[in-house]
Amino acid sequence: MGRTTRKSLLLMVTSFLLMLALVGCASSQAQEKEPINTGLDPAEWDSYAFKDKFPLHWESFKKNMVDEKEVKPKNDPSIEPYLPILWNGFGFAVEYNLTRGHTYAFEDQMNVRRITGNPNAISACMSCKTTLFPKMIEEFGYDKAFQLNYHDEAMPWIDKMTAPTKTDELGNYGHASVGCSTCHDPVTMDLRIAMPQLTLSLENMDPEIMQKQLGFTLDTITQHDMRSLVCAQCHTEYYFDPANDRHTTFPWAQGTRMENMWDYYEEKLGVEGQFQGEYVSRLTNQPILKAQHPEFELWSYGPHQTVSCADCHMPYQRVDGKKKISSHRWGSPLKTVEESCRTCHADKSPTYLKDRVKDIQTRHKTGLLEAQELSVQATYYVNRMMTRLDEGLAIDEAKLKEAQHLLREGQWYWDIIAAENSYGFHNPDAAVDSFRRSIKASAEAVEIATIELMKNGEDIDELKRQIEITKQNVVNETVNHEKHLQAINEWFPNHRDKE
Repeated sequence: MGRTTRKSLLLMVTSFLLMLALVGCASSQAQEKEPINTGLDPAEWDSYAFKDKFPLHWESFKKNMVDEKEVKPKNDPSIEPYLPILWNGFGFAVEYNLTRGHTYAFEDQMNVRRITGNPNAISACMSCKTTLFPKMIEEFGYDKAFQLNYHDEAMPWIDKMTAPTKTDELGNYGHASVGCSTCHDPVTMDLRIAMPQLTLSLENMDPEIMQKQLGFTLDTITQHDMRSLVCAQCHTEYYFDPANDRHTTFPWAQGTRMENMWDYYEEKLGVEGQFQGEYVSRLTNQPILKAQHPEFELWSYGPHQTVSCADCHMPYQRVDGKKKISSHRWGSPLKTVEESCRTCHADKSPTYLKDRVKDIQTRHKTGLLEAQELSVQATYYVNRMMTRLDEGLAIDEAKLKEAQHLLREGQWYWDIIAAENSYGFHNPDAAVDSFRRSIKASAEAVEIATIELMKNGEDIDELKRQIEITKQNVVNETVNHEKHLQAINEWFPNHRDKE
């Protein structure tokens, strides 16, 4: 057989084998895309209902319960020690813990002191925590579902609904916490948006802004987009809109960047009946914004925006020796570096990748603590301005208002990053820029206060000493939920709840 003939035969065999491989892939893909009918109720909320139908996924899902028993306060001295000062007057200053697995999300919420200690807590708090929220809308009506009293109305109904299938496998409320129906249509298992706040917030966005910032419009959302949007139902900044029956709302009308959200909130500040902030600080009597976990927003213009949330946080894994499924343990990609990171970064070792993440997060924490430290200074300087004004000194009230506003701005720009659970990794550049803006605003507030106080004979060195002692008292308090009590004293009085 001549060289040309052998070469032609080899090409034919290679082409045939390649065709078989492609047919096999196409067949496999076709099989994966075949319509599913689970036979479940379209309104099914109970994650246990999916257990026998998807056993491999279920075993993966149960890993959300593993090694996630510890509840650790975020105001621990090794983490963010000054939160009881910065959020004084709000429930987060009393108790705020690091996140655990998603199956604990609902249980942790109902047991945290900012809920248990607030008799006026409302059911809107549940809109991101339980698969039962769509059922709650069906039961009570759209408007009332967000306004139920958490303790007296919503929880008795939740307990009645969850009791029949409660087991130890997912803890007390894991079957009604973030689960299967949060992201999947119970009948077809197609990805879906179950929580109305995301749908409404997208509808309220300018389509041009949506296309520019998120890469799609409501008419062009793809399956790839959905692999992130199901996460965006909850991993976003939000507030309870007083102008819209306390509905859970995302501040995206002007865009999803942190500065867009700041401008959105600023437009509402001072307009009667509109959202003013989550609370008023006891130390500065200033409305303060408390940011909530904006992972989706920061990721959307970070270096990994071209991959979906699921690509990294739900990587494909081989579970029975041959079959691959998308992992349903939602957590750090550092626990699945091979599947989550090295799929794209195969030229880097696992050690290199972990060290790279650690480096980013270490620098992020340094910037965060610097911004928080200056925010504390600004808080107490403004408090002293208010005290001296009450004593009759010639503090310029316009300057006080300016310092209060700068303090509010400085706090927003560190908090929007602190609340984001990637510790800066989703968007390192945006995090650094946000800390820069925070430090600039807080420094300007301190400068304004210093000039006004010195004009009135204030001993700035003594003020600094008093601040340091107060900060240390907060850190040294061993009872975490009482740390906030140490933030107010005879030097720095409560300017909100005056008798």
